[in-house]
Formats: sequence, structure tokens, C-alpha cells
Amino acid sequence: MTPPTKRKAYLFAALVLFAINILNFYDRHVPGALTEPLRKEFHLTDTQIGLLGSVFIWLYAIVGVPLGRIADRWSRKKLLALGVMVWSSLTAMAAFATNYPMLMISRLGVGLGEAACAPTATSWLGDLFRPDQRSRALALFMLGVPIGGSLSFFFSGPIAQAYGWRAAMILAAAPALLLVPALLLLHEPPRGDSEAQRTSPSQGSIWRVMRIPTFWWIVVSGALLNFNLYAIATFLPAFFSRVHHVTLAHSGIITGFIYLLGGVSGGLFAGYLGDVIVGKRKDGRLLIASAAALLSAPLAWLGVLQTAGSHVVAGVFFTLTYAALMMYYGPVYAAIQDIVAPDQRGTAMALYFMAMYLCGASFGPLLTGHLSDRLAHRAAALAGSTTLTEAYRAVGLQQAMLIIPILSTVLSLVLYAGSRTIASDLKVREAVTPELAISSD
Repeated sequence: MTPPTKRKAYLFAALVLFAINILNFYDRHVPGALTEPLRKEFHLTDTQIGLLGSVFIWLYAIVGVPLGRIADRWSRKKLLALGVMVWSSLTAMAAFATNYPMLMISRLGVGLGEAACAPTATSWLGDLFRPDQRSRALALFMLGVPIGGSLSFFFSGPIAQAYGWRAAMILAAAPALLLVPALLLLHEPPRGDSEAQRTSPSQGSIWRVMRIPTFWWIVVSGALLNFNLYAIATFLPAFFSRVHHVTLAHSGIITGFIYLLGGVSGGLFAGYLGDVIVGKRKDGRLLIASAAALLSAPLAWLGVLQTAGSHVVAGVFFTLTYAALMMYYGPVYAAIQDIVAPDQRGTAMALYFMAMYLCGASFGPLLTGHLSDRLAHRAAALAGSTTLTEAYRAVGLQQAMLIIPILSTVLSLVLYAGSRTIASDLKVREAVTPELAISSD
């Protein structure tokens, strides 16, 4: 049993890491919330706006791998504190931008700093909580995705409208002034501290992680999930504006509520289920994520195909879709912690994030947008029109977003395939280090 004082310290550490992840995704979504004032002031094209997001993802994904290796060898507390300071400083720097290259440098710096967050924090959480508790801990941590995103949508726009977009950028960085000192006050647990018995360093290389079959199924699943999530983040407000004719402000509020209600409910529910089922069957976590992904497909299909003006019904279906997709994080991230050694968790998460972002997130907005353009031109051609009106753009986007339920179905199949290999991978790991067996004792 964990002593009460130690349990409280671990809970406080988890809450600090959770708050840092909220700031992580708040700052990540600020440019999206401020797209229109940025576009108008710097006379940007949509391609230039999209490139700001792409360069962030590319650098984030590539730099994350060496930072993950550092997280397995050096102080995670110091590395994460440096990351927070870098991304917050560069977020604030955007407020002083006078041209597009300065905005680009700002986003590159944010990507560099944020790349330290996931490998260090998830590895840290893996050492704070026992295997049978990790789904809930990691689900709480990943609630930073919907909460940070929703808060960014809710506050950045009104602040920019009242005080200008530069003030919104500075305020987005301000919480770091409290979070970095709180982080530095935490006690960092030794690697493997939450296992049944303390383990010695495995001295394993990056190749040992890459030889785990279940890990590769999870990597593919992450790419599919993030294709959908970043397509939703980029085009859902536009979908409500074009298809359902709501105002820009109203579409942002709807999207914020979808993130908040769907993301929090789905994440918490999956975290609870993931820890309940792991004591009964070792493939349970991946099966839960697979079932949730399969459920999201018809929900997304119904949300996309609602007729014009049915934005409330569409919003309900998208909230349920987002809840189902967010059920991925707690169980799947806990599964990654289960199948790799404690001193390789940062590396494993960095590899996962690199593939997830390069192969999924970076293509979600790009390919969905390209498909929308092609289908809009097709709709105009079928109608005999040589002018691409907003009505045809609405048709193109609505049809393009049907890629979301299609990929959700594929995601479900990939997670199911991973559930078929995880038991054998756990046996291999337990054979090498039997003290790491999943137990609820």
C-alpha cells in the first residue's frame, strides 16, 4: 500500500502535470483561434496559415525522439521545465511579430518546447502509478487535450476582440509563471518506482522498443486517430459556418463545447474502464479503445450528414463522436507503459509521437482540405457552374469530412489487431523482468 503522505504527493504531481498539459494544448490552439486577425494584419493566404501549423508538427515530431531519449537518461523535471519555458516564451514572442517570418519562428519555438512535454510527463506518470492505476492517471493527463483546446477557443477570441490578438498571445503564455515553479518543487520518482519490485536499468536500445509488435499497431492507430482529430480541429468550425450557416463566433463556441463535454466525458470514462478491465484480461485496454473507435464511425457519419440548419443535432453527434475518439488515450497510453521497460518509456512515447504526428496529424488538415477543394469543384461542375460559390464549398467540405468515419473504422480494426498481440508481448517482457507483471495487488 502507498502511504497517505506519499499518495497525496503523487496526486499533486499528477495535477501539476495535468495543468501543464492544459497549457500545452491551450498554446497549441491559440493561432487557430486567432486565424482571422493574423490573416488580415499580415495579409496571409490560407496556405501560409496552414504552413504555420505544419512546421509546428514537423519540428515537434522530429525533435521529440531525441528529447524522449534524454527523458530516459536525465532529469525529467528539469527537461520539462525547460520545455515549458521555451514554448511559453515563444508563444509570447508572437505578440511582437511584425512579419510572417517572425510568426514562423514563434511556432517553431513552440514546437521545440512542447516536444518535451509528452515523453517526460507520461514517463513520469508511469512511475507514479501502478500498472492497474495507469489508465485513469493517463486519461486525466490527456484531458489536457480537450480542456486546453476548448479554453483556447473560448478565451482567445474574446480577448483578441477586446484587447487585440497580441494581448491574447501574451496571456496564453502567462500561466507558465506559476506552473514552472510548481513543477520544480515536485519530487521526481526513480524510474520503475511504481512496479511491484524495483527494476534495474534494462540498458535497452531504441531497437528493442521497435521490435515489439503491439507497439507498431499502436503507432498506426495513433496516426489514424490524429488524422481525424486534427481534421476535426481544423474544419469543424468551418463546417458549422458553411453547412449550417452559423456565425463565426457561434461556430467557435459550439466547437469549444464539443471539445469540453465530449473530451472530458470520454476520457474519464475510458480511464476508469481501462483500469477495471486490465485485471481481468490483458488485451482489455486495446479492446475498449477498439470498440470506442468503431462506435465513433456511425456517430461521425450522422453528424456530418445532417441537413443545413440542423446544427444542434449535428453538434450532439459530434460531441458523442469526440467522446468516443477520446476514449483512445487512457487505455492505449497505459498499454504502451505496460509493454516497454520503465527506462524506455520516454523513448517509446517519443517514437510514437513522431509517427503519429508525421503520418497522421500533419496530413489530416492538408488532405481533408485538398479533398474538400476537389469535391467542391466537382459539385460546381456537375451543376454546370464555372463559379465556385460558398454553397459548393459547403458541399465539398461536408463530403470530405466523411473521411472521418471511414478512418475511424480502420482505426478500430488496427486496435483490435493490437489486442491480439499484446498478451504475447507482455509475456516476453515478464519473462525478462517478472517483477513488472501487471497486478492489482
